[in-house]
Amino acid sequence: MASITTNSDKRPDSPSVLASFRATPVPVRYLLGGILVNQAGAFAQSFLLLYLTVNRFSVGQAGIALTVYSAGAVLGTLTGGEVTHRAGPRNTIIGAMTVSAVLISTVPWLATPALYGVLLVVVGLAGLATQAYRPASSVLLAELMPAENRVMAFAMQRTAISAGSALGPLIAAALVLVDWDLLFWVDGLTALAYAGLALIFFPAGTSTRAQERTNVPTRSAYLALLRDGRFLLFLLSMLLGALIYGQYYVALPLQITADGYPTAVYSAVLVVSSLTLILFELKVTSYTQNRPAHRVSAFGQAVFGIGLIGYALAALNVTVLFIATLLVAFGAMFSGPMMFSYPATFPDTVKARYIAAHQASFGLGLALGPVFGVAVWEALHRGVWWVCGLLGLVSAVLALVSMAPRADAAPREDPELREDAAPQEDAVP
Repeated sequence: MASITTNSDKRPDSPSVLASFRATPVPVRYLLGGILVNQAGAFAQSFLLLYLTVNRFSVGQAGIALTVYSAGAVLGTLTGGEVTHRAGPRNTIIGAMTVSAVLISTVPWLATPALYGVLLVVVGLAGLATQAYRPASSVLLAELMPAENRVMAFAMQRTAISAGSALGPLIAAALVLVDWDLLFWVDGLTALAYAGLALIFFPAGTSTRAQERTNVPTRSAYLALLRDGRFLLFLLSMLLGALIYGQYYVALPLQITADGYPTAVYSAVLVVSSLTLILFELKVTSYTQNRPAHRVSAFGQAVFGIGLIGYALAALNVTVLFIATLLVAFGAMFSGPMMFSYPATFPDTVKARYIAAHQASFGLGLALGPVFGVAVWEALHRGVWWVCGLLGLVSAVLALVSMAPRADAAPREDPELREDAAPQEDAVP
């Protein structure tokens, strides 16, 4: 079997942001635009709890509904990977976004305590459908972008998500002034718009060597993943990274309040973080994309962890708070594009499932973040940031080990998969 070539192999020339954008195929540009539009209208998860409490649900009922949505979202990434593997990325995006649009749009008609059970089912399925497109979009990026620009493509994807996330709250604030129900109707419309872009502009049919992939037994494909110990370490690194990233929305507001800062300071921190990522991530990636992936990722995760430790010192001065925020953001710029593009370096026979497992581990980390953050905060208060910093360093070590160039064939597969799953020589640089 051929040995894998990963994006850990250093190449001398790194295309600039402009050169990478010019090399971006037209379908990828529409893909990124669709992600931005969809993310700008993704109000369900952010506003579901508040919306339900406004509609006479108890806080406990609203919290359960949000948990069900989050659980559906984690399951959705795994489901999306399997559907992408069998039906192709274009069909998966069209189907997932269409189903999501229908389900999300029905929430206002179900938002009454008498229909709580039905609401939970719809919310869970909406979370599943909404996140099922993510593996498909990553597979499409990996297949359509030139290898030397693939890491930059994932940086562009992250920037589109960040820009949409920054616009979303502003749009939501305007919609709420008119009618709370508009949140879910507009959410549905943006999902439908994304499905329309996929229908018109994305390449038809399934992805590369689809017939060969679908002939591979499902059991064999997942056994290949479970036997790939290095990739399991990578998934753990991603889970820990997501777990501590989630403290931006759990422990950080608690810390800022405890330090006596006004709520506006927390909002300013989020704005600074988002703007930093939007303005600088692509430029940073243009310098790092062809550097050894395991070293860049480990460095980024370490800086991320050190930045979180800085929040433990934020009571000293508000300047420290913003310096820590910049460190966290720059750490994410180094590690994020590399780590999100890494699963796309695997063979077509397993790629969609590897991407789905990666995104599910990240989603699981975000889902566990609130439970982890509240528990550690109650036990240690500002000590939560020392714990987060330590986990960031552990994540860095795991990334360094798991993403290092492989001398042997990878992934290790079931005998039924062995012939078809030989790793590609043309992987991310």
